Amino acid sequence: MTLIGWYERMNRRERILFLIVAGTVVVLLNLAIWSWLLGALRKARVELAQRRAARAESVVYIKERGLWEKRAEWLRQHQPVMKSAAEASTLLDQLKQIAGKYNVLIENPAIGSGETTPQHQTAFASIETKSPWPPLVRFLYDVQQPESFIVFESVNLAIDSSDPTMMRGKFKIAHWFAPAQRPGK
Repeated sequence: MTLIGWYERMNRRERILFLIVAGTVVVLLNLAIWSWLLGALRKARVELAQRRAARAESVVYIKERGLWEKRAEWLRQHQPVMKSAAEASTLLDQLKQIAGKYNVLIENPAIGSGETTPQHQTAFASIETKSPWPPLVRFLYDVQQPESFIVFESVNLAIDSSDPTMMRGKFKIAHWFAPAQRPGK
């Protein structure tokens, strides 16, 4: 039995139903194919944009190579060397001193040694603070100066629920030291 013979054996209602089902299958198949094609096109456009951005970034780095070499040399000359694991307590003492200068209350201090990467070693201090907003801003400014190599790895600020004039902060503050073995040495 051929397809044409099978179709001719059907009555009018069966033919209409068959055409509806066949049309629906064709439409769904077309939708699936077009969806896949458009998705692939969208993915290709995103990938092209990412590659163009990476290329533009590389061009900037190449143009500014001298600047980056000067910065790397400055880092080699100025970044402090970690003498011992006690550097974390030194960082905490420094934070307490700056906080005392601005009347920022430090709560729950904790210290530790952080990660070691080819670019730096870290010692960190975790603290919670309570103070009005202006002294907290001055504290944050004084702590993070470029020459001090101190960075805020995580910051969480919120208004104190018991006193809306006070800010509560949770900070993980790291002191970045020169790597144990500098690249190129």
